[in-house]
Amino acid sequence: MNIVVLGPGAIGSLWASHLYSSGHSVSVWSRHSSPTMSLQLEENPPVYFNNNSLDALSRADLLLVTLKAPQVVSSLQSLVGKLASETIIVLMHNGMGTAEQIAQRFANNPLIVATTTHGALRESQGKVRHTGHGNTELGGYNQAGKRCSFVAEVFQHSLPQAKWNPDILSALWNKLAINCAINPLSAIHQVPNGSLAEPQHAATLQAVIREVTLVMQAEGLSTNEEQLTHSVAKVIQATAKNLSSMNQDIVHQRQSEIDFITGYLIETAQKHGIATPVNLELYQAVKNIEQGWKQS
Repeated sequence: MNIVVLGPGAIGSLWASHLYSSGHSVSVWSRHSSPTMSLQLEENPPVYFNNNSLDALSRADLLLVTLKAPQVVSSLQSLVGKLASETIIVLMHNGMGTAEQIAQRFANNPLIVATTTHGALRESQGKVRHTGHGNTELGGYNQAGKRCSFVAEVFQHSLPQAKWNPDILSALWNKLAINCAINPLSAIHQVPNGSLAEPQHAATLQAVIREVTLVMQAEGLSTNEEQLTHSVAKVIQATAKNLSSMNQDIVHQRQSEIDFITGYLIETAQKHGIATPVNLELYQAVKNIEQGWKQS
């Protein structure tokens, strides 16, 4: 396939490298102006990808979007009129809320949403390390996207394990639940994920999970508080030494994905008339930190 990776950060570079290695024609689209971009996966030889090629974009069979959620809509908006209507768009990022807007702006394009637990770290400009093997799930967001289950085979062949999930929204919500529990707390307190297992965080974590459970159930998703508590504890343990993406965004004074994680939860809760005071408090705490940078 002809594939363009929009946003070749850590995860985007990981996928670009693996898709290229499995025989696809891959180019990247980034904020850098250079016509080529060198990407090196661990100790493998560097590979040079075409960057910001309008020709590659117009011929793309698939556009893999691995930007952070706040950048997705504006970046894709700049590609309106440059992307063929049959190009499959795959959104792969933390949080929720972008697919609704992309589905409106690109009504004719097949739209797929994806979630991955692979870990990647950009060690330097152009060099990425695969820090943790995981799973990738993909599913159709619109009707055209739902007919593109073969895309899961492309991803599976490039970087296992990948599978098609007809109930992808449940998978996205479950990941959102885990992110709501871990990301804001780890960012506010500037601690690795494992520290959230300490007793002083127990009450807040449980309250977050309780609120998320109510919202997910109102959305018609099959879950319960015990199930989500187990999932969150499992991820905290498995990623004990990791610093969450929101933690790192706060450290480096970058805009976080709080609006697309906790913010999306709160917005959905309001539609159902559900109060989420603990999530709202965490949301406001992160927004206050971000606002502080702007004022200083």
